[in-house]
Amino acid sequence: MNQSEVVIIGAGGAGLACGALLKKAGVDPLILESNANVASRWRGHYDRLHLHTNRGNSTLPGLPYPKGTPKYPTRNQVVEYMDTYSGRMGLEPEFNQKVMKVVIGDSGWTIRTQEKEYLTRYIIFCTGKANVPQMVAKPGLDSFPGPLLHSAAYKNGIPFKDKKVLVVGFGNSACEIAIDLHEHGAFPSLSVRSAVNVIPRDILGIPVLQIGIVQGGLPPRVSDTLNKPLLRFLVGDIEKYGLKKLPYGPRVQIINHGRIPLLDIGTMKLIKEGAIKIFGDIEQVDESKILFENEKSEEFDAIIFGTGYRSGIEKFISIEDDRLEDIGKPIRKRKKVGENNIYFCGYYVSPTGMLREINIESQAIVKHLTNKIKVIKR
Repeated sequence: MNQSEVVIIGAGGAGLACGALLKKAGVDPLILESNANVASRWRGHYDRLHLHTNRGNSTLPGLPYPKGTPKYPTRNQVVEYMDTYSGRMGLEPEFNQKVMKVVIGDSGWTIRTQEKEYLTRYIIFCTGKANVPQMVAKPGLDSFPGPLLHSAAYKNGIPFKDKKVLVVGFGNSACEIAIDLHEHGAFPSLSVRSAVNVIPRDILGIPVLQIGIVQGGLPPRVSDTLNKPLLRFLVGDIEKYGLKKLPYGPRVQIINHGRIPLLDIGTMKLIKEGAIKIFGDIEQVDESKILFENEKSEEFDAIIFGTGYRSGIEKFISIEDDRLEDIGKPIRKRKKVGENNIYFCGYYVSPTGMLREINIESQAIVKHLTNKIKVIKR
């Protein structure tokens, strides 16, 4: 059995950040990664993807982006950055080790992969919130004759040229995929079930998430009230275009409900121009004909589900509901950090960006964990 004092599960941004900080603190962690590379999630995303958070607030601890990187790095630039980070920080993950189960024993935690077992005292889970794609069941969906895929499997709009494509959802991925389809000559529509908030990615050249950082000390409702007139001016009345407006603002949506509003990078312009059509929730699929709420219907050639992900932590380890709730909070508000010698990095949906939050979380986690190790070794 392989032994290591600290095991990190996942070699994405969170795993790399925690690994680098542990090495700096004199602890050599073992990093297990189910795929063949670091940043495997980023490598698998669609071609057009850019960071929705600006470069300066999207770094891992100890390394800025290279000079010349645009304000919003591309998918490939993020992958290159994480490759560089891993090498610069001297990290050597064990690749192609898919964790199947984590169980407690007399000597600590046993981690089982498809081919090995590892014994450790401390575990840091860094598999991320966007780990398992979520599909949505709809009546008659199995009768649809065209391509059905989750956004996780979408690469670009080339195969959909001249086709009518329904994208289900109104998150950042769904809306950017709709733009990509339009740019590749497809005819995209969005099926939007719930009420939404829309905010521009930049306001007067300033990243909106930078404004969120400045307003971080304000109660969410106060911040939303202050921003409402400007957002109304910049975005307009979204209900005119078939969208339903949430009764609360973007910061309340993120902080109180754990959902990210649309950071608009051009979707609303295409909606206003009629290049992207808006439909409500799907009520029935009848082969290529889709019936929506309010008795609307239309035929489509393909359906793409931009319906999000879940963490899938329950696949690896039995964890109580209150612990799951705890890891969905900012680390400063968690009550169970390091409980049972398990840590979680990268599961909180932050109003100021996931990579920025990973930077903050990883530093707090490594400080807490190394203090534990020092106490034991005294």
